[in-house]
Amino acid sequence: MRINGLSSGMDIDSIVKELMTAKRQPLTKLNQSKTLLEWTRDSYREINSKLVDFKMNKLSNWNKTSQMNTQQAAVTGNTTAVKAEASASATNVDMTVTVNKLATRSSAESDALMSSSTGKKATGATLLSDLAHSGTVTLPSKVTINNVEIGISGTDTLSTFINKINGSDTKVRASFDEISGKLSLTSTLDGSNTYLQANQMDSSLKSLLNLSTFKDAQNAEVVIKSSKQGANENGVTYTPSSNSLLVNGVQLTLLQESKAATGTAVPSTISLTTNTDKAVETIKSFVETYNSLVSSMTTKVEEAKYRDFAPLTDEQKSAMKEADITLWESKAKSGLLKNDDILKTAISNLRAVVSNQMGGLSDLGITTGQYYEGGKLYLNESKLKEALTANPQKVTDLFQGTAGSVKGGIFTQLSTAVDKALDNIAAKAGTSKFTTDLTTTYKTESVMGRMLKDYNSRIDTLTDRLTDMETQYYKQFTAMESAMNKYNSQSSSLSSFISG
Repeated sequence: MRINGLSSGMDIDSIVKELMTAKRQPLTKLNQSKTLLEWTRDSYREINSKLVDFKMNKLSNWNKTSQMNTQQAAVTGNTTAVKAEASASATNVDMTVTVNKLATRSSAESDALMSSSTGKKATGATLLSDLAHSGTVTLPSKVTINNVEIGISGTDTLSTFINKINGSDTKVRASFDEISGKLSLTSTLDGSNTYLQANQMDSSLKSLLNLSTFKDAQNAEVVIKSSKQGANENGVTYTPSSNSLLVNGVQLTLLQESKAATGTAVPSTISLTTNTDKAVETIKSFVETYNSLVSSMTTKVEEAKYRDFAPLTDEQKSAMKEADITLWESKAKSGLLKNDDILKTAISNLRAVVSNQMGGLSDLGITTGQYYEGGKLYLNESKLKEALTANPQKVTDLFQGTAGSVKGGIFTQLSTAVDKALDNIAAKAGTSKFTTDLTTTYKTESVMGRMLKDYNSRIDTLTDRLTDMETQYYKQFTAMESAMNKYNSQSSSLSSFISG
């Protein structure tokens, strides 16, 4: 705190403050420009959050098969043997399913492994070189599992060896039970295959682990009869390598054999019904969310800009009421993204995806409003339900795409358009493409990040310069005050001498 001008009567603080007010104007403008840039970046982040939510939480969910499926499969009779899930392409044909066999995996198991040093059952920490069991154990330098070589040494423990197996592409999963002392190898693939068969296993591996029990894999066996077949016709036998198969557009998961406790096979009956509620809910949600997103971006692009409302300084805020500050800043923040090229391109790309499919969409009862409504979509639910009932697959293909489609359906194309917008916003504002969090840290390596870095550097340099200037003013006025005091003292002495 400076106290000056007491003896001379000069208010040096006021004089210096007045002089510095004009000198500080460039700094004030720099700070205001920095604030506007930060507000603009925050506006981008708000839009970024909406786009991420649309892409990751909405489009990705709507694109799931279950969201557009109008077909429902019900299991009656034996409800524990089979699980059924209808796809959009499922035919309304009932089926009876009898599971004769489940697909199994091949496996191999050792006898109890022992440690030669302790004479007790081996543990995960037992060295391979310390394994002991009936017969001679020679530690090889490598073993082969399904044509994959695994190098080993005497310093490897059982746990290390198991990790090597599970970490390689052997298509085998190894596990060890310290209670029984037995090591198990199980194929990771269902159905009949050559994995882990006794006659094809590496003899070194069999000897090292004392593998003695082998179970060969088998394919499943299921008999399916269609309701379209005659009473005297037999069903078709399927032998899939896994416990899952697709028949008539219905995904069947085999859970257990159909034989009851009495030994008599009780078939499962699969009945199909059509229910459009889920698909209608999905499409309705899409229309509402799409309209909201495009509207929010359009509002930002068309928002009025008030150039006379610059960001307030701390000094200006101190002289204003809170309500007035809020009103002022709402004007100052308005129009920060007016006519923004990134947003305009994003809106155009989103609308292009929809407009390119308007022929198909209009058949479903989805139309656009007047030209001044910015491509707003309207939905006729009754017409949509009729379309879903008449041809559910056509509706699904429009939104989710067909198998092998490069571009995908509307949902995939919109996701691609959103991704481009997110890339552009991230490059400019330093936002994240993967979070909706409005408090996440910005990346400094972005256009706006570099601009803010430049502003901070210029502000620091100018602040130092103004501090030096203010100090120099005080030195000058202090020196002037000292000279005036000295002059006044001399003048007073001279006056006393003359009057005496």
